[in-house]
Amino acid sequence: MSVFTVAADQSVCAPLPVLGRDVTVPLVTGGEVTYAALDYAASAPALQRVWDDVAGYAPYYGSVHRGAGYLSQLSTDLFENARRTVAEFLGCRPDDQVIFTRSTTDSLNLLARTLPADCQVFVFETEHHASLLPWQGAHVTCLDAPRTPQQAVATLERALAEREPCGPALVCVTGASNVTGELWPVRELAAAAHAHGARIVLDAAQLAPHHPVGIRDLDVDWVAFSGHKLYAPFGSGVLAGRADWLRAAEPYLAGGGASRKVTRRQDGGVDVEWHESAARHEAGSPNVIGAYSIASACKALTEAGWDTLVAREQHLITKVREGLAEVPEVRILSLFGDDAPRVGVISFVVEGWNSSHFAAALSAEYGIGVRDGLFCAHPLVRTLLGSDPQTQGECGAPEAAPGEKSLNAIRVSFGAGTPDEHVDRFVTAVKELVTEGAKWTYRTEEGRCVPAVG
Repeated sequence: MSVFTVAADQSVCAPLPVLGRDVTVPLVTGGEVTYAALDYAASAPALQRVWDDVAGYAPYYGSVHRGAGYLSQLSTDLFENARRTVAEFLGCRPDDQVIFTRSTTDSLNLLARTLPADCQVFVFETEHHASLLPWQGAHVTCLDAPRTPQQAVATLERALAEREPCGPALVCVTGASNVTGELWPVRELAAAAHAHGARIVLDAAQLAPHHPVGIRDLDVDWVAFSGHKLYAPFGSGVLAGRADWLRAAEPYLAGGGASRKVTRRQDGGVDVEWHESAARHEAGSPNVIGAYSIASACKALTEAGWDTLVAREQHLITKVREGLAEVPEVRILSLFGDDAPRVGVISFVVEGWNSSHFAAALSAEYGIGVRDGLFCAHPLVRTLLGSDPQTQGECGAPEAAPGEKSLNAIRVSFGAGTPDEHVDRFVTAVKELVTEGAKWTYRTEEGRCVPAVG
């Protein structure tokens, strides 16, 4: 049964219950207000369902794959069932492996360690650092930011066609931008990659919490995502996909759990026979609670129904974008244009405002949590802003005079647990700050803009 309840008009459903929905925070101007968590793109709040599942299991916690005792056996079953749940959530192929990692960053660094010799890697400059930086040991081609989905496909096809020699190649692409929220043409990019003999890995960190992600449907070779963005805390992530490169590579970490057999040689060294299963890259005691929390979140989102979740999020996106459009000083950042499909991630600049100052005022005066800066996607944000990487803004004064280029941006993001009141308060706050200014004085402290006290 769906965990959503239908509103009276049958068009907008209630948000999923999340932890922290009743937390109040102090305002610098006096009093308290319920906190509006609008930084889902960084870390989404834990679903209440996930927290309840983990709390129910916690008394039975035991070491996975390590003992014959009841709790160890129960924990092992739970861990492996979590792997199967994630495989179902992602629509994995029969021979795909699901490896539990620490995060998307960890997953992609793991994959980078498995690349065959002389593998060429193709990434767009639009990638988050998690999918832009792990390939530095390979032959990397960084592609310019496209301005349409069609241009993205054409740019990739041209780069792949021109590569020499035509050995192994990997394309890494995001599913939804952590800066603009725009959806990328993953299926078309995968087709282009495969047509030129390359493989493709999908960074689904921002896509999986908002849309269904199917490995077979999208025809990608691997998918990576993080639990903390999927309403599942405890520091776990996933790399899922084809097993051949994973089996051929040395283990990501050497240690217990990854090894099947270890023998001592007469010369004093050791010989190791490594597992060929996912355990090959999961050395050490695994984060069973993190894996279980991801599986719980996968079940909760599936049971809620993606059509319902997507429809509610589009309702919130419309509210925010229409509200910001009423403020002439606000410019929303976009690669593909206003009509591009997107998830609940919106970045913008405010003419005449330092972005850190604006974000600090939203927090201190309205109890709204957003993010400001370059969002671990420096090349993309600087391309969108046209800013010089050698410059930075200062708090306490406008970062750019009217008509000049902004140096960083503000990001508001939301999802399945966001109530309408939070986005309504955000839009109202933006309008008030632009028209009336901040009610408090702010200063720079350790590179951050904070309310001045004393």
